[in-house]
Amino acid sequence: MTSQHATQVLALQEGFVHAIGRGVGAIVLYAVAGLLLMLVGFYAIDLTTPGKLSELVREGRPNAVVVTSVGLVSMALIIVVAIYNAGGRLDEGLLSAMIFGLVGVIVQVLAVRLLEWVTRIQLRAVMQAETFAPTSLVVAAAHLALGLVVAVAISG
Repeated sequence: MTSQHATQVLALQEGFVHAIGRGVGAIVLYAVAGLLLMLVGFYAIDLTTPGKLSELVREGRPNAVVVTSVGLVSMALIIVVAIYNAGGRLDEGLLSAMIFGLVGVIVQVLAVRLLEWVTRIQLRAVMQAETFAPTSLVVAAAHLALGLVVAVAISG
């Protein structure tokens, strides 16, 4: 292979390095924004859930783990749709992910508290139980359903 031919084979299209750099930067920024929103969501659930949620999860209480896991998946749905709807506009994507993510956290917390009141689920007892309680699936489903509703509202 001649050196001229090798250069032509390895030549990158103009702007390739810039595009890769922008893409990697976007991934890092969205990952940080997503992580921050997931942490805010976790602590919002923690603050509004009877008992110390982080301790209950660390202790492996099955109901606390189920509710927390589904709550985080729900937050991720909201964040992913907000990012997707930005259509490649990084600044708008980050801003909309943060705004919609925070609104999603607030809506989820309020709705789960309302569900607890309507169903009379004793959330403290459910979350602290050492054995699986099927009612934790109701709370987890409320988190997931609201995450889906918020995500679809974002895309509308």
